[in-house]
Amino acid sequence: MLKSKRTSDTDSQFTIQANQNKPRSKLRNNLKEFAINAGWWILSIGLFIGIWELLTLMGLVNTLILPPPHQFLAEIGNQQQFLTPRIGVERTGANFVALTAIAATLKRVLIGISLGFVAALIFGCLASYFKIFGKLTLPVITLLAPIAPVAWIPLAILAFGIGDSAAIFVVFVGIFFILTLGTINSINKVEQIYINTARVLGANRSQVMRHIIIPAIIPDLFVILRMNLFGAWMAVLAAEMVGVNTGLGAIVMVGRQMFNARLMFLGMAMIGIVGYLLDTGFAQIQKRVLWWKSSAQI
Repeated sequence: MLKSKRTSDTDSQFTIQANQNKPRSKLRNNLKEFAINAGWWILSIGLFIGIWELLTLMGLVNTLILPPPHQFLAEIGNQQQFLTPRIGVERTGANFVALTAIAATLKRVLIGISLGFVAALIFGCLASYFKIFGKLTLPVITLLAPIAPVAWIPLAILAFGIGDSAAIFVVFVGIFFILTLGTINSINKVEQIYINTARVLGANRSQVMRHIIIPAIIPDLFVILRMNLFGAWMAVLAAEMVGVNTGLGAIVMVGRQMFNARLMFLGMAMIGIVGYLLDTGFAQIQKRVLWWKSSAQI
C-alpha cells in the first residue's frame, strides 16, 4: 500500500514537471522556427541587394534611373526629422516623417479592410438568407467586382474630397465586392449534412446561420482576404499619390515630381517592407483564429 502511494506521488511529480516543461519547449521551438525563417529572409534580401550593387559596380545600371540601395538609403540623411520627428510635425515640403507616413497609410488600409470585411460578411449572408435580396443585388455586385480599385479614385475624390475618407473608400470597394462574392460562394459550398443535422436538432434558420454557416465559411474568407490584401495595399498607395499629401504613396509621388529617384526608391523600399510586415502579421492572426487548420507538408 505504501509502495503504491509512493509510485503515485512520483508519477504526479513527473506529470507536473512535464506540464511545466511544455511551455518552455514550445517557446524554444517557436524561437527556433523564427530564427530559421529570419535567416532565410535575410539571405534572400541580401542576395537580391548584392546582385543589384554588383550590377551597379559593373556599370550595367544607370544610377540616375535605378539608384542602388546604398544611395537611396543615404537619402534618409537628407530628410529632416525622418527618424526623430518632433511632436505635431507631419511633413514640410519634400521632407517626410517616416513613422507618420507609415501610420497614416496603415490606418487607411486597416480601416478600409475592416469595414469591407464586415460589410461583405453581412451582405453575403443576407443575399444567401433572403433569396429575393440575393437575386436583386448579386448581378450588380458581379458587374462591379472586376473594376480595379484604382478606377474608383476619381469618384472617391469627388465624393469625399482630398483626405483619409477617399483613400479608405478605395480600399473598401477593392475588398467589398470580391469578398461578398466569396462569402456567397463559400456559403453555397457548406456541406448540407451539417445544416440538416442542425435542423433535426431543432435549430432555426438564424441559428443555422450563426452556428453552422458562419464558422464554416470563415477559413475561406480569411484566404480570400489575405489574397486581396496586397490589392488593397496598392489601392491605398495609388489614392495617396493622387488625393492625399501624406503617407507612403505621397513619398513616391513627391520623388517623381522632383525627379529625385533616390527619394522615390526609398519610398518604394518602405512600402515593400511595411507591406511584408502587414502580410506577416495578418498570417499570424489567421493562424491564431484558425488554430485547428494546419499547413500541408510535402
